[in-house]
Amino acid sequence: MVLLGVGYFAYLLVFARLTPVERNRVLVMAALVAASVTFWAGYEQTGASMNLFAERYTERHIFGWNMPAAWLQSVNPLFIIAFAPVLAALWISLGKRGRDLNAAAKFGAGLLLLGLGFIVMYFASQYVLAGQTVSPAWLVLAYLLHTFGELCLSPVGLSYMSKLAPPRFVGQVMGMWFLSMALGSNLAGQLSGQYDASHLESLPGLFLKIFCYGAIGGAGMLLLTPFVKRMMAGVR
Repeated sequence: MVLLGVGYFAYLLVFARLTPVERNRVLVMAALVAASVTFWAGYEQTGASMNLFAERYTERHIFGWNMPAAWLQSVNPLFIIAFAPVLAALWISLGKRGRDLNAAAKFGAGLLLLGLGFIVMYFASQYVLAGQTVSPAWLVLAYLLHTFGELCLSPVGLSYMSKLAPPRFVGQVMGMWFLSMALGSNLAGQLSGQYDASHLESLPGLFLKIFCYGAIGGAGMLLLTPFVKRMMAGVR
């Protein structure tokens, strides 16, 4: 999948006979795809390491009823429904004032929020190492941060990819966007595979590693913001 993505962007840059402006936009798209892969590699821990955490280390007994661990995964869709209109209204309001954030800034914010969610999980896992089970509130807070990150990155990413793509390559570029999500999901499984159930101390290390990926990726995207704005050549 990585080779397919790199090869496609190389084709656009070298063989597609694009104008200089279009080539600059292709470079922006490549950066957005890389950020997307990083984000989904962490975000999709929802069904992997975070679900294992919910099942094994979270107190789920409520008035004599044992809540299934998988039910906690429904928190994210509920947050999406609740907060998507809020974020949409925010982007529209900023746009009307000429203060809307560009693609790199929104992606950077999404990655940083992802990282913050895993810092929450890192501290929760420290209690687990001490032999305790933890409140579901830790997971709910992490999912809330991840939801805000998703709302900063996912819908706006799809929009930006369609705007930045050369007109004759829009359909293929949409495919590349979804390829980034597939690659991120694949990496999510590989990362969660690094958690060894027989060595509980590997759990905080996993969450801290994903935090670092999100923090470094988010900071990098924010630093690139002025360059990306110029290379987008008027695309908003």
